[in-house]
Order: sequence, then C-alpha cells, then structure tokens
Amino acid sequence: MKKLSFALCLLALHHPQLAAEAGAPIRPLAQQHVVVAESPSPMTTPLNSPAIITLPDGRLVASYTSDKRKGRSGTACQVMLTSDDHGKTWVERARSPARQGRLFLARNTLYYIATGAGLPIQKSADRGETWSAVSHLTDKKLAWYQTAANTWRANGSIYLVMERRKTRIEAWNVIERMPILMRAKETADLLDPKSWTHASELAFADALPGSRENDPATGFFGIPFYPQTYPNRNPITSKRSFSPAGWLEFHVVQITDPDHYWHDPSGRTFHLFGRAHTGGTGYAAVCKVVENSDGTMTTSLEKVPSGKTILFLPFPGGQMRFHVLYDAKTKLYWLLSTQATDSMTRADRLAPDRYDLAFSERQRLVLHYSKNMIDWCFAGLVAKEESNRGSRHYGCMDIDGDDLVIVSRSGDKNAQSAHNGNLITFHRVKNFRDLVY
Repeated sequence: MKKLSFALCLLALHHPQLAAEAGAPIRPLAQQHVVVAESPSPMTTPLNSPAIITLPDGRLVASYTSDKRKGRSGTACQVMLTSDDHGKTWVERARSPARQGRLFLARNTLYYIATGAGLPIQKSADRGETWSAVSHLTDKKLAWYQTAANTWRANGSIYLVMERRKTRIEAWNVIERMPILMRAKETADLLDPKSWTHASELAFADALPGSRENDPATGFFGIPFYPQTYPNRNPITSKRSFSPAGWLEFHVVQITDPDHYWHDPSGRTFHLFGRAHTGGTGYAAVCKVVENSDGTMTTSLEKVPSGKTILFLPFPGGQMRFHVLYDAKTKLYWLLSTQATDSMTRADRLAPDRYDLAFSERQRLVLHYSKNMIDWCFAGLVAKEESNRGSRHYGCMDIDGDDLVIVSRSGDKNAQSAHNGNLITFHRVKNFRDLVY
C-alpha cells in the first residue's frame, strides 16, 4: 500500500475535504470533540437524546437526557445547557423532568417539547438560562414518543412530528407507532393546547398489509430481514431477538423544487421521513400529510408516477435514528445518519459485547446532502468510535454561520453498551457547504 506523505497526512488532519481531493483516505470531518457530559455511573446512568440549536445572537443551547436503567435508584431528567464560546465550554442552566425532547424557536422564543405523558412543553424567554414550568398539550393519559427531530416553518406556522402508539404489545412497539404532524401559528401561545392542530393518525401496521399476520406485503425487498412473530419478540439466538418491523423518529420537510414529482405548488403538502426498523439497513420510511381547506390535516402514503404506493425508500442510515436539516443557502437537505458496515454478520457469530443484531451498528456518524430527499451524495465521515461498546449515533445538528454544530449520543469503551452510552459529545463541521461537489 502506498504510504501517505507527511504533508498529505497534515492535510488529512486539518482539511479532510481537501485531502480527499488530493487522494488521501476518508478522514473524519469532526473527530475532535468536546465532552458536553459524562455519566458518573456508565453501568446505571446512560446519557441520551441530545438536542442543539443556534440562537440568532450566536449562543448555542443544548440538552440531553440523564437516564436511569430499570430497577436502579436515581432521578431521570433533561439537562439544559448553553455555550457562548462556540461550544468550547458549556454551562448547565436547568433540569427538567420532561425527557427526550427537541429545542426550537418561534418568535425568537425558545421552546422545548418532550416525550412522555401529556406531551410536555416548556419555554425560555431569556435564551435558555431559565425555563417555565412544564405545561401539557394533551391529556396525561396519552403517551408520546420521539427524539430531537427537526421542525419546519411554512405558512406562518411551525410544524413538527410527534408519535403515539395505537396498541400496546409485548415487543418494541414500532409496528403500532403513529407519526402525527402538529401545526401551530408562530404568533400563538405554544404552551396552550388549543394552539395546536394534529394530523390524522396512521400506524405502520395499517400502512403495510400483513404486518400483524407476520407476512408483510413487501415483495422482493427482503423486509423484514428476520422472521417476526407479532405481537412478541422473535428469538434469533439465545441472547438476541427481533421485534416486528415498524417506523419511528420522523422528520418533516416540504419539497421545494417545482420540478420534483412530489412538489405541491400550493405549499400544503408535507413529507415525513422516518427510521425504518426492518432488520436490514439502508431504507427509511416515508408518508405525507396534506392540509385540507378546513384546516385539518390528513396523513397517508405517497405514490410514484406509476401509481404504485411507496412506503420504503433507499436512504443512507435509514435503519437508525437520523437528522434532516434544510439549508436555504444551498437549497439542499443535509442528512446526519449512522453508517452500517457489516449488517450481514450472522447473529450467532457477533462478538459478545456487540449490541443487538448486526444491523444495529452505532459507531459511525456520516453526512450526506440531497436536492430532492431521494438521491444522496456522500459528504463525509463526521466521527467514529472503534469499540463495540462505544458509539457515535443519534446526532442532532444545526447551522452556525458557515458550520454545522452537532451533538451526539456517544460512548467509549467504558459505556454499558453501544446503545447505553456514557457521553454526550459536541462536534463542529467547519465550512460544511464546501463539501458540495
């Protein structure tokens, strides 16, 4: 193998995109990072669900969940932080009982909407330094799910996707998960339930015929990859199992290109892209929501020009939680996702410290961009972790001037597993628009 010159090594370290053009191997764009938080007890207190947002004055606000494993003592909470030096240092500002949420702005007011009973929401009028008490947008009998997904602005409103389950089952319940697009005027009181309109519900099992009979109608796509036994987990080995296929962790976008088959010139159609839990890799799930003349919103599956219905589509890293961000300057959608490298390894031959089944690899965060949400160009490897227990996944990102700022649910060799990480890390991809080719 040809050895790299010293100059090329330096170029790869400091300017990875230029190094790639010069013939060097792919180097991470943001391997160097700041540890935002480290678990005091990795075996009992994993850290997860990081979120980040850039405020108009340049302040960065982030949050993450300090969790606790079942049967362990302690209190789970969401930790709120700010940084005024571009992410070099972070100051804890508050803790919230509402966990696994996202941060967003409306009328220059900062909001945090979380998962759990009653759809909890809070706001901050002082740039994240203090937070209101938790309000609830629905009856507390309703349980809500999501991660730090994106938001979308259009028609003077804010749009975001939350999720509920239709039916309780014994397995990981993504087959009964329902993505629900929510809309509110930016000028409204977003802590008031009456400010929000919810789209109609569509469970994965109802979208894909045969799911509850364990024979989904997916033709020649190999979905699901492993046999499933609704409503239970199906043992694959003595220590590894597979829950029925489903969808989750949706993002919302509008198709802005008037030449796109799915473009709606009226601006009333929204597309939801979510993680596809199939046992395989490289597919996401898609559906759409249309705003009706009476203000209601209807969720359904999309169609292609042949008239065929589309539910799954090729998507780099669609098997794991991803993050989609639209950049108005480039008119491109940017995708931060997890790269799989060995999803075909037999379950009985995985290393003992390898988490779950082979498709659930979590060590590499990668960046892509697209003009149409269908065709993706590889922009770079953001960061990676070598240890089977370690991870760089569940990333959340925002634009900070010419850079992308990213927080990652991370872990190293001291983590309980690749799923239950012990770190929250901050990464900066400098001059990300220069990655477009």
